[in-house]
Amino acid sequence: MSYHAPTQLEDALRIAAAGGGKVVAGGTDVYPSMVQGQQPDAFLDITRIDGLRGITPVDDGLRIGAATTWTDVIRADLPPAFDALKQAAREVGSVQIQNAATVTGNLCNASPAADGVPPLLILDAQVELASAARGVRQVPLCDFITGVRQTVRAEDELVTALHIPHPPAGSASAFEKLGSRRYLVISITMTAALVVCDGDGVIRQAQVAVGACSAVAQRLHLLEDDLIGQRATDIRVNPAHLGALSPISDVRGSAAFREDIVTTQCLRAIRRAACHE
Repeated sequence: MSYHAPTQLEDALRIAAAGGGKVVAGGTDVYPSMVQGQQPDAFLDITRIDGLRGITPVDDGLRIGAATTWTDVIRADLPPAFDALKQAAREVGSVQIQNAATVTGNLCNASPAADGVPPLLILDAQVELASAARGVRQVPLCDFITGVRQTVRAEDELVTALHIPHPPAGSASAFEKLGSRRYLVISITMTAALVVCDGDGVIRQAQVAVGACSAVAQRLHLLEDDLIGQRATDIRVNPAHLGALSPISDVRGSAAFREDIVTTQCLRAIRRAACHE
């Protein structure tokens, strides 16, 4: 088995183009996701590459480097629109895992229960990918994950960053997660909401996303549209609002249970965001 740990992006892209093997950042999902008896011929560790870690302002928003950990997110000085992302960061595994696991690794793993996806969906995140042959491209997060453990990343590409546009003025967000215990647990359901209210407490903009209730986390556009012009205390969530979801029944909960919980989570997340809680 080969283990590559380049310090320059150009070298990493060259290795990836030559079939560099399994990409590793924090590595917290590598072995749990392996099929017993099967392992890659090589690993490509990107954590030593200059410039791939950190949260930095750019002209059109924020850039989150591909090796940025969840602890980095928790400690960053970010506006209230990022509260849902920070709250999700505290729910990822344990503190030890948060110190190693990366935000982009959570996306590339493409689990339906990936805690980071709903908070990043409501922030309109873009995924930056680079290859030696084709250069750099950006893909909306809503298009990046295509199914369970599936993304649009090509074999010779590396995710190098996430780009978050400037959030709407006055926006705040909140995250709700249900699991069988407090830490080290896979989500049964989770919801993130970003809300902008006017001076009278009326919702003027809303973005809501739900994870672990479909193969890919989904924005609830019908609910978002119906929230406009309402006060947070008056909102209602009905089955039609959840039409984009396709929850399954498994050992962690039935489809009906998930749908019932998501209804409550949406109400809580929207009201907490509206109140900046």
